[in-house]
Amino acid sequence: MTLPYRTRRTLRNLGITALFLVLVLILVWMVWLLWLDRYMVYTRDGAKLDFSQSAEHLSGELAKPPEDNFTVDIYYNEGDNALDISTELSKLAGYYVTRDMLAEDISAVQAQLRKLPAQTPVLIEVKDMVGRYFYSTSLGPAYKGIDTTEMDELIEYLADSELYVIAKVPALRDYYYGLNNVPDGLPTSGGYLWMEKETNCYWLNPASEGTLSYLMQTAAQLKDLGFDEVVFSDFRFPDTDKIVFKGDKKEALITAIKSLVSVSSTDRFAVSFLVEDPTLTLPEGRTRMYLEGRNAAEAKALAQMTGLEDTAAKLVFLTDVNDTRFDDYGALRPITSAEVE
Repeated sequence: MTLPYRTRRTLRNLGITALFLVLVLILVWMVWLLWLDRYMVYTRDGAKLDFSQSAEHLSGELAKPPEDNFTVDIYYNEGDNALDISTELSKLAGYYVTRDMLAEDISAVQAQLRKLPAQTPVLIEVKDMVGRYFYSTSLGPAYKGIDTTEMDELIEYLADSELYVIAKVPALRDYYYGLNNVPDGLPTSGGYLWMEKETNCYWLNPASEGTLSYLMQTAAQLKDLGFDEVVFSDFRFPDTDKIVFKGDKKEALITAIKSLVSVSSTDRFAVSFLVEDPTLTLPEGRTRMYLEGRNAAEAKALAQMTGLEDTAAKLVFLTDVNDTRFDDYGALRPITSAEVE
């Protein structure tokens, strides 16, 4: 049976209208998903919506992506005029300053630093694992618990002092950089960026060019500020089976270390790493391995595991105990333990 012309036209118009409505609904659904994504939290147990978890969940302002025109000095160790980055490193025996110490009383910290003898090594935290910086920079948001003006003044003092000054920077755990640079993070099998449940932090991919560029920019800035060395902490993969990574994780870390040392270290600036795995191979050049939270009884065994030829100069323990078994290697202890006149 043939339908009348008017009926066919009416059905066709209804079909077009229905199709239009479907397309509108699809568009609205996609916009809704994009809006919901800011409240999506990815943990070891899977994904969930948390409307209290947003960019404003943490104090500070959203990070600005690194400037595209930021340049990093690259040194090629070739030819007669090659820059020598293998200048011998000396053993470290000094102190460290934590974020909590700076937040509690930065003036007291500076007073303690002024009492230290010349050439004393001092490690100072300049950024937290969330991605907030303690000094003035465009690389990320400021940490509100520390006055950046006072921190800038402290860094300026350290640059003019005769102390050996080391900056400690979390490398591969960074909430804000991960939030603004999703392709540089570690994804789940669903393609979403994985978030660590305990810290609400994203982890970065050490094989990503964006991640390495970000770390190189940080190192270059710290060198310009007068630091003698940078220690990239959290230089590891997170302990989870939820992420997807193609390739060998250990080799990826070693390759990243080689890149950072070859590009960022100079004859007056060392690039070092606080690692979990002491068997990671360090390249030639001005670089050290740092270990934290280790028992003094295992110091010798750990030193052998590193495979370093000069463990006295290239292996450093961050410890809050005065056990002499650490003294065969580099050792940094809390500034509050310094005994000076």
